[in-house]
Amino acid sequence: MMESSWRYKILAAIFGLMGVAIVIQTIRLQVIPEGQAVRQEGDDRFQGVWLEIDSPRGQIFDRGGYLLAGNKIVYEVGIELQYVRDAGSIAQVLNTVLEMNYAEALGLASLPFDEKDSVYAVVERGVSAEKAAILQSFIDKWAEDIRNGDVGDGSLAGLVLFPYLHRTYPERDVASSVLGFVNLEKKGYFGIEEHYDRMLIGAAKEVWIPFNPNNVTEMPDIPSGASLVLTIDREIQLMVEQLLDEAVEQYEAKSATIIVMNPENGEIYAMASTPRIDLNEFWTFPEIYPEDTPFNRAVSQSFEPGSAFKVFTMSAALDSGTVTPETIFFDTGSIEVGGITIANWNGDAWGEQDMIGCLQHSLNVCLAWVGTELGADKFYEYMDAFGFGHFTNIDLAWEATGRLKEPGDGDWYPADLGTNTFGQGISVTPIQMVAAASAIANDGKMVVPHVVRITIDENYQYQTHTQTAGQPITTETARTLNEMLAISLEEEASRALVPGYRLAGKTGTAEIPHGDEGYTKEITNASFIGWGPVDDPKFIVYVWIEEPTPIWGSLTAAPVFSKVVERLVVLLNIPPDVVRNQLNGQ
Repeated sequence: MMESSWRYKILAAIFGLMGVAIVIQTIRLQVIPEGQAVRQEGDDRFQGVWLEIDSPRGQIFDRGGYLLAGNKIVYEVGIELQYVRDAGSIAQVLNTVLEMNYAEALGLASLPFDEKDSVYAVVERGVSAEKAAILQSFIDKWAEDIRNGDVGDGSLAGLVLFPYLHRTYPERDVASSVLGFVNLEKKGYFGIEEHYDRMLIGAAKEVWIPFNPNNVTEMPDIPSGASLVLTIDREIQLMVEQLLDEAVEQYEAKSATIIVMNPENGEIYAMASTPRIDLNEFWTFPEIYPEDTPFNRAVSQSFEPGSAFKVFTMSAALDSGTVTPETIFFDTGSIEVGGITIANWNGDAWGEQDMIGCLQHSLNVCLAWVGTELGADKFYEYMDAFGFGHFTNIDLAWEATGRLKEPGDGDWYPADLGTNTFGQGISVTPIQMVAAASAIANDGKMVVPHVVRITIDENYQYQTHTQTAGQPITTETARTLNEMLAISLEEEASRALVPGYRLAGKTGTAEIPHGDEGYTKEITNASFIGWGPVDDPKFIVYVWIEEPTPIWGSLTAAPVFSKVVERLVVLLNIPPDVVRNQLNGQ
């Protein structure tokens, strides 16, 4: 039904254009002497025209059917220079209707015709149907005057309008970093629009359009490009973007990113980062994204994750049997690894701690010790299995891989083993953190994140199936670590907690290196990775705030995580644990 609707709209616009062409052609043959010979030829060339018609670009919807990217008919206003008789009248009309500078319009209309180099001048593209209708009324009035024998001044011969489909985004900047945009040349940039560009475009088709509509024997078949239904939930996306903007303002941050994903199947419910752009005004891109600002930080920017990375170090140690939750470590406040001394985040010694205590207090010294007990080979083997340093293969353009230095690389040193265990000296992307965490939340199986749920092509629907990216840890390890992280949050009385729901997660505060100055404690990346409910995780939420004040993830990213989850459980219809367990007969 959608394809037929677009087909009729396109044909209506084309035949309207052909009608204008017939009028102009008739007038030209009657009042322009050199046209007389053409009228006598009777050649097929003058019965119609072959037009290459682009397929309507496929539409993009959220999972609930809300239109996020569609098409509308707009117009290109141009001047066919060989037919211009009164440049001043054309310039006056363009100045009145399009508010175009009169001198500029007059200059275009006065360009000399040259059949090789100067045939047609583009006045403006993307002209709305409303303004095009006004222009058309001027042309129609002039044509009516000609038919009535008034061939005086005011000729608009040569002024033409060509309809075409233009990309439109009804929700303006909502999910803009996921969607990307289409430029005036109909090419997709960033996000979905670039990654699925060829599929969305469809195939252009050459169609014979008679000048006389009565000679049309059948409606040309102009199939549209494939349409996409996303995993994105508009309501969750709006909620996340609102909280994201509030966090940037509240914590005076440089930027922020939030991802919400289903750990069971990899469906992205929301993905937002700052800045965002009104996709209907894509030409403002250079102003909104200066220099090397990523269009979508969630997939394109890598950074040091800090202590949130400790969950993967602990996963490897538990899975390999290097430690158990009850393993005791006596923290003296420092440890030497590879010739450097590693201290805790506050410089204190925490004494006797089990592995839950090491996570709860986020002890760098303890995790560095765990890494040395695990050994470099095993540590990097597990980190590689979690996908760090690799693409997640999410279906969005411009994904980055981050960097995982390993033994054998020219710039890897034994000290890196110590610092990497707590997320320093390694770079990751937010989507890598979410994909890796899915293994812990999903019984050891890591899923491939994706944003397209259904593809609709020529009335057929294709469901995107869940893809696993391996199983870096066992089911037992995943469940053990889930419980450890849940206890850690509860005993810490973390600001990430949500009443009624048992959650697992970890904060991250990573000092940001600044060239030769090295690391500075005043500027950080603050983050929180968490999921729930612990006994049956239905969501993973990752919050990353760049250069916030205060600098700590526990004071910035953790409360944002809590706010997201408070609203998320309502939107996903997840009852509190007590109610859910009663419904399940537990």
